[in-house]
Amino acid sequence: MPITLQLRPGRERSLRRHHPWVFSGAVAGLSTDADPGANVLVRTADGDEVGWATYSPASQIRARMWTFDPSVAIDDDLVRGRITAAVERRRAWLAPDAPQRLVFSESDGVPGLVADRYGATVVCQLGTTGADRFRDVIADTLAALPGVTSVVERSDTDARTREGLAPREGVLRGDDPGQVVVAEDRWQYAVDVTGGHKTGFYLDQRHARALIGRVAAGRRVLNVCSYTGAFSVIAAGSGAASVTSIDSSQPALAQHVVNADLNGVEVGEQIEGDAFQQLRIQRDRARSYDLIVLDPPRLAATEGQLDKASRAYKDLNLLACKLAAPGAIVLTFSCSGAMRMELFQKVVAGAAGDAGREATIVGRLHQPEDHPVPLAFPEAAYLKGLVLHLD
Repeated sequence: MPITLQLRPGRERSLRRHHPWVFSGAVAGLSTDADPGANVLVRTADGDEVGWATYSPASQIRARMWTFDPSVAIDDDLVRGRITAAVERRRAWLAPDAPQRLVFSESDGVPGLVADRYGATVVCQLGTTGADRFRDVIADTLAALPGVTSVVERSDTDARTREGLAPREGVLRGDDPGQVVVAEDRWQYAVDVTGGHKTGFYLDQRHARALIGRVAAGRRVLNVCSYTGAFSVIAAGSGAASVTSIDSSQPALAQHVVNADLNGVEVGEQIEGDAFQQLRIQRDRARSYDLIVLDPPRLAATEGQLDKASRAYKDLNLLACKLAAPGAIVLTFSCSGAMRMELFQKVVAGAAGDAGREATIVGRLHQPEDHPVPLAFPEAAYLKGLVLHLD
């Protein structure tokens, strides 16, 4: 007999709309004890079968749906097929060996699995107990993709900790690839797949990088939370008058130099330090910029952190508005899944108002096509960006 998870009365409504999460407060109980990562058959309070989910007793998200068809078996073949289908869908948008997200967790039907491709190397993150149970089939399937020679695991995320799982890192298949070099448009980037942030590169900012190449010419550019300097490299190579990069990580700033050399451009001014503190220093020095990029790390992992995060986003954008020259363009982002676009826009508007600046939204940016968002699962739309023109 399968282990069943029974819902409280009325708590099946979101599942009927195919939202994939079952929160702890929706659970009435289990038919028997279940290990972390076990597959459970979800039933309504009336006994109707909803589908199969992976169970996580340590997480607030107590179960994540594999399927809404109770007749489907959750096994190696299903996981292998979901990964293969996700890879195939990307071919409509990107070349098979282009830098890209191959699998995006619930959006591709594999809860907790993120897999990014950098040439012959695939980097994966297993963030849930369910994905953890299928580690071997995941690694084998990714390793079997044409042209792939290495599969590296970077399961060191906060989400994994919330699932009660210990961090895991290392080469799963093939050899240690070291630092790889990838190409996007006419730019090249060195990617540290074993030691860099996330999987080594921000694949989700592809659209923003393309925009920087179109608007940077002749502008004094400030890149805040610059990481390994992709925006800075593109700006320098696209005719920017000057480029200043701020990041708290010395190794990330060192990678700026590597990427600048790969593309035959000058690295520009580099400032190591806390973004908020350094922006205040720039303000006090009466510095002024024509193009500012604000791409901070995630400031709100949960709804409970939104108030604190909103204050931080406002402070960051207030300082940017004070540094923006008349006619400046500001690209400002939030990668916090809990921060909705409406709230983010309100926070940024408050910052511009407090700075005494008139700001107009001339564009919106979001994660690209290889980071899809199911209509039933808006939480997948984590990246939000505003393109502002300041009078």
